[in-house]
Amino acid sequence: MRFLSSTLVLIAAGLLVANAAVGAKPTVGQPAPEFSGTDSNGIEHSLAQYRGKFVVLEWTNDGCPYVGKHYGTGNMQALQKKYGDQGVVWLSIISSAPGRQGYADGARANKLTQDREAAPSAVLLDPDGIIGQLYGAKTTPHMFVIDSEGTLLYMGGIDSIPTANWDDVPKAENYVSAALDEARAGIPVSKAVTRPYGCSVKYGS
Repeated sequence: MRFLSSTLVLIAAGLLVANAAVGAKPTVGQPAPEFSGTDSNGIEHSLAQYRGKFVVLEWTNDGCPYVGKHYGTGNMQALQKKYGDQGVVWLSIISSAPGRQGYADGARANKLTQDREAAPSAVLLDPDGIIGQLYGAKTTPHMFVIDSEGTLLYMGGIDSIPTANWDDVPKAENYVSAALDEARAGIPVSKAVTRPYGCSVKYGS
């Protein structure tokens, strides 16, 4: 009987650990949560396949004025092109649920990329919010930087001025650019966690 009780306690403890791991949020300095998803062209992507490269995750919603600020000024596209040319993988992620602001199927996502002259490596479609919930993505934009070994280096806002005012873009400190430049130069990221700002991610109910 005592053996049975001990066994039940161990099983319960194991379940608690498993549940905690499932509900764990990403932590800077720790391995970034592994994920896989389908892009706007129906191609599968996984974080594991990009081991050896720096990766940026950008949560986006074209109906959000904060996203509009960074695309309308060309700021987001400039970052995508600059770091893409340097071998950084840039994944834009749409976690808006069907019927919610910013939702896009593959055709619409591709048109948005073309119309905005954006240059992500791929646009991942996450209508069930699985990747977004895994990373605890709260806003659009919400940014994450992962190093070549799969370690999360930065998470938070794109820059230091949390407004939708286009005029604020050139005045702001760009946290994503700073994190990439520091990390790729072998320097510890000086601001590894900041407060994300923007519209809430439009997850399904």
